[in-house]
Amino acid sequence: MKREELFEIFKRIYKGLLSRLSHFRSKICSEKASRKEGGSGSSKFRIGSPQSLAYRLIGGKISRVLPLFQDLDLHLQRAGLKTNFRVYISLTVFLTILISIVTLVSIPCLLVFAFNIPVFPAVLFGFGGSLFTVAFSVLGFYVYPVYRADKLKRDLEDELAFTTGYMAILASAGVSPEKIFHSLSNIPIPLTISAEAKSIIRDVNLFGLDIISALERNSKRTPSEMFREMLEGFISTIHSGSSLAAYLRERSRQHMKLKRISLRKFSDTLSILSEFYVALLVTGPLLLIIMLAVMAMMGGGDLGLLSPDLLLNIITYIGIPVGSIMFLIILDAVSPKW
Repeated sequence: MKREELFEIFKRIYKGLLSRLSHFRSKICSEKASRKEGGSGSSKFRIGSPQSLAYRLIGGKISRVLPLFQDLDLHLQRAGLKTNFRVYISLTVFLTILISIVTLVSIPCLLVFAFNIPVFPAVLFGFGGSLFTVAFSVLGFYVYPVYRADKLKRDLEDELAFTTGYMAILASAGVSPEKIFHSLSNIPIPLTISAEAKSIIRDVNLFGLDIISALERNSKRTPSEMFREMLEGFISTIHSGSSLAAYLRERSRQHMKLKRISLRKFSDTLSILSEFYVALLVTGPLLLIIMLAVMAMMGGGDLGLLSPDLLLNIITYIGIPVGSIMFLIILDAVSPKW
């Protein structure tokens, strides 16, 4: 196959995609105009968001895919994502297909026209790249709710030692349980537990639940085991008629003790991470750069297609930045918020 024939094929594919997108865009614009004329003011989700677009296109065609992501529904609830399970899977499938098609088309074009690689190996590289793109895209969409739920869990457990003390003060003053969570939801400092308290107050004021039912509902969807135990103990104390202030004071002492232990463990972990950082991202790259610079000056040391100059550029502009970003992600994952 000649390069001109390949170019014509890609050109036809590109024009076909453009015509389909323009048709779909005109359809959406006409529906949006008709909704505006009809007085519909809630078209933001149906038209404006990527979730809406993905659900409209493939939402009814993913029934066979849904059983593969059954456990993701619970992670979505625990992560606090305001997205329906089916809509999220539709977005995952839609973006995965879109990115894989872009990869399948762009990699062969780049290799053929920029690096003068033959057509067949370029197409194979594009196919392999699209497979990697599909794998990483699905993995990213699957891991994101899990990571967000874990981050929410760590934030809640970091704040429990202080919020239980605050709740104990309010309970000692005779404040009702509903007012305690209302006050907790209106704290001016941005806390994760304030969002949970707002969710409880919303269930009471908007959905008409009593405070115990709202607490039970929140305890079932929270990702933190410690916060769940605190809420269940709160409910049990209300049912038994015991002193709520005494229960919260005892909880605050327990969480403060656990907080001290976790901070000591974090200091040990931080010293180990600092040693790894110095060894892997300071000393190691420095030795490799010196070694590769000497090899480049001596005119040898090629590793197949990788010359010392190319290895230097890879280490300097890809290896060290990617390693630093990964180290920052790990550090953020283990660092306490308070």
